[in-house]
Amino acid sequence: RRAWAMAEARGAWWQGAAVLALVALATGLALWGEGLVAGFALLGAGLVAAALALPLVLGAILAGMARLARGALAQWFWADTRQQLPGLSLALMALLLAMAANIGVSTMVGSFRQTFTGFLDQRLAPELYVETADDEEARAIAAFLAPRVGSVLPLASVEIEVAGEPAELNLARPDPTYPENWRFLQSVERPWQRLAAREGALINEQLARRAGLALGDPLRLGPDTTLPVLGIYGDYGNPVGQVIVTEALFADLHPGIVPRRFGLRLDPDRVPEIRAALEARGLPGGAITDQAALKRFSLQVFERTFAVTAALNVLTLAVAGFAILMSLLTLAALRLPQLAPVWALGLTRRRLAALEMARAVLLAALTALLALPLGLALAWVLLSVVNVAAFGWRLPMFVFPAAYGWLGLFALLAAAAAALWPAIRLARTPPAVLLGVFASER
Repeated sequence: RRAWAMAEARGAWWQGAAVLALVALATGLALWGEGLVAGFALLGAGLVAAALALPLVLGAILAGMARLARGALAQWFWADTRQQLPGLSLALMALLLAMAANIGVSTMVGSFRQTFTGFLDQRLAPELYVETADDEEARAIAAFLAPRVGSVLPLASVEIEVAGEPAELNLARPDPTYPENWRFLQSVERPWQRLAAREGALINEQLARRAGLALGDPLRLGPDTTLPVLGIYGDYGNPVGQVIVTEALFADLHPGIVPRRFGLRLDPDRVPEIRAALEARGLPGGAITDQAALKRFSLQVFERTFAVTAALNVLTLAVAGFAILMSLLTLAALRLPQLAPVWALGLTRRRLAALEMARAVLLAALTALLALPLGLALAWVLLSVVNVAAFGWRLPMFVFPAAYGWLGLFALLAAAAAALWPAIRLARTPPAVLLGVFASER
């Protein structure tokens, strides 16, 4: 037994050293790493370090519980649970990684959904969108709509190069719609008023990151036009850099471009009336899009994109539960020599089976608790490192306690289901088999 303890101590020392090395690597990558490769290396180092640290942390917890235990049965339970840890460590590592992946990915998707919904409300403020076929029709439709709706917001863009980066130059007509709905990541005071006065331009987060631009930095938009950055806005889902200037300046910079798309602000109850009037003027129905339909389509695309994550969550938990089942079945035959003396001292087979179930659920619960901070760290890396390197924009992170609670409950159910069959087999083990353990020892 002493040799076994010494071997276990040596293994734990090397395992702890590997954990510290991986944590140091992950810290270095988080502080100084750049790009997708560094982001994925950070993920890998962090997850492997957490998996290797799990048996050490669980062993320390169980050792502490054993010291606090009162009574022979409680002391035996905690000591025996600690002794079974090496045989269950791989299965518990699988459960840890499965739960951390579920928490991390569900947090990322939930944060993306919440941010994207707010982003759609901000960017799709007009109640109706109209697209015309040519410049002449655009002028005629704009003149027709002006007295019939609250605001006509022209939409146009042109490809330019800013600070060596490709970008789109967009126009914004001075209108209350923008200051009432748009939110900035960073901005100077009164950005929309200063934009209307041609005192600067707005850029999206993608362009700010790629070109290294900050508030007040100069933007060269034409041979004789250089303006400071007034604000940086989130532009989720768009890989292209964007610059926004006021309508009058856009017309001066690109006089040959006539806006052919328009956003219309009006009472939502008048949308059918305006649509009918536009169709009566010969505008095809496909050129008229209402806000609700556009939002609905955008959200449907989003949900279809991430629909597979729910299936993957179930699959990873199922794989972890199967790993626990196989480990328990493998250990079942080896457990008889350890359980037979306890049974001989008066503990019934049913009670032993219940303790085996409790052991599996307890280890799963401890693993689930440790998976929560790991999953949140994984979500942070996905949102703040990988997403920025891949797409150029950073998503805010939201937490969803109810979802984590349900996930923990499913993990406990999976562990209980995995332990049920070995526990039933133990409860039904004939006394002669348990007595045979002592006969073999003689």
